[in-house]
Amino acid sequence: MTRFFRQFSTGLGATCAICAVTAIGQLPTPAFAQSADTATQFQLDLNNATTTDDGSCKLVFVATNSSGQNLTQTSYEVGVFDADGTVSHLLSMDFGALTNGKTRIVLFNLPGQTCENVSRIVINDLIACTMESGETSPACISGLATNTKTDIQFGT
Repeated sequence: MTRFFRQFSTGLGATCAICAVTAIGQLPTPAFAQSADTATQFQLDLNNATTTDDGSCKLVFVATNSSGQNLTQTSYEVGVFDADGTVSHLLSMDFGALTNGKTRIVLFNLPGQTCENVSRIVINDLIACTMESGETSPACISGLATNTKTDIQFGT
């Protein structure tokens, strides 16, 4: 199933998060990394990125819900940075319903931008992480872990 990004706006300025080592002997920790006592409840991986014949970037994401809850709606707002580090798109990524233990592979097309011109994708905000009760689950942000298997940086 192919899903398309929905563009909210373009031409936004970029910001950068800086991470620091807090004590000698510790490894630097990215701002989006989880602490050792926070269990991963929602895993989101950028698994593949391929430029299509029409010049669009096809992104393959793998989402896994390990929250212990059935989610009826899951979506994020993401920022896409071009090769110069400028935000080129602010988009909605919809993963739909994910039952507990479910892994879903979803394709997204980024029209008008080749993958070679995408340097980074940042999860900017949570749009929806709705449980069957209708309440918002904290698993999609506080329990979120991200990973990339591409040359594109991906995280929060």
